[in-house]
Order: sequence, then C-alpha cells, then structure tokens
Amino acid sequence: MDGHALMNGIGFFKRLLGNHAAVEHRVEPQAALGARMLVVDDSPTICAVLGKMLRQDGYAVLKATEGKDAIELARSEQPELIFLDIVMPGMNGFAVLRALRHDPLTRGIPIVMISGNPQATEQFYVQRFGADDFMQKPFDRDEVYLRIGQLVQSGRLAGRLPPEPVELASPPVLSAEELSADDLADIPDIAMPDADATPHLTGAVAMPQATLQVVHGIG
Repeated sequence: MDGHALMNGIGFFKRLLGNHAAVEHRVEPQAALGARMLVVDDSPTICAVLGKMLRQDGYAVLKATEGKDAIELARSEQPELIFLDIVMPGMNGFAVLRALRHDPLTRGIPIVMISGNPQATEQFYVQRFGADDFMQKPFDRDEVYLRIGQLVQSGRLAGRLPPEPVELASPPVLSAEELSADDLADIPDIAMPDADATPHLTGAVAMPQATLQVVHGIG
C-alpha cells in the first residue's frame, strides 16, 4: 500500500469516528430516555459506530455478534428496539427474526433489519419478512434517528417526555471557552460495512412467509 492510499484510509476512519461538535436541529421524535437498544451485527465496526450513535441520543445499548446470543439477550433483557443484521455467520438475521417472532417473550419487540448485501436486501423486500423497518448499509445517524422517530410516531416505541421546566433565579451564562468540543457530543456521521464482509446468502435463509407473524412490516 502506497503512502497516499494509507493516508486516505486513515482519513476515512478519522472521519468515521472523529469529533463533530456541531449539533444539528432534531425534527424526529425520540424514544424514551434510557430505552434499551440491542445491536446485532458480526461486524465490530458497525456495533461500535451504531452503538455510539444510540448512546449519544440517550439510549442504553446492548450488543451481540451472533444470532444465538441475540436471542438470549432479547429474552433476558427485553430491549425496546433491536437493530438486526441479516448476513451473519452461523444463524443469520432471517433465522433470528423468525425465532424472535415465534417466541411470546420477544414477538412484540420492534425490529429494524440492516444489511449491505444486495442479495439480502432484495430478498427482504421481495418476501416482506415480519420486521418493522429496514436500513441499508452504509447509513448515517440521521437515518438511524429517522427510523426510531417513525417507530415512535406509529406507536411501536414509547416517546420521550419533554423535560420539566426549571426556573432559575440567575440563569448561568457560559462563555465560548467553556463550550469546548469536549463538552459537546461527538457522534460519527456514517456507518460503513466492513470491506471484506461480503458473505454469500445460501438458500437456507429463505422461509415461507406464512411462518412469520408480520408486525408492522414495510408497506
């Protein structure tokens, strides 16, 4: 690898995980503060980036890199929302989705499927699996917040209560020096799939649509 390519690669990851002090105006409704979000992906990069995006918006994050672990966490922790990757080694996301929808303890949990694999994406839309929504990799924080906001608007997620007003006799005024970048949330702008994460979906992931209890699937 030449020096130019190396610097480009380093620059990409700095942008991916770098500091961003600017706070954009939010228009989407937010889920309840502290809501538990389960991120299921065999990519450590996706788990780290998506987890950081969610934590910066006030959510508690659980992570699983395998399908079986995801099912156990969903049963024991009862998260408010699951972000579930489709293409994973061993038990793929479609099989995890089917297991969660058949289990009385987890069948009502909203699930957003995620994938950067074109075959998995096409299969999801063609067969209309019983997930609530779908995000295609790469995705940025705005898309993550949009999916959550849509679930709040549809009633699938409890919304965040507005903060109670607090009256201050003398409201503190912060100087520009006090509002440093360290005081502001730094969240990544985009979550990219791993470059070498291109496994092939086998026919084993396909399943009859009738076996799934569809919960607010994408129309």
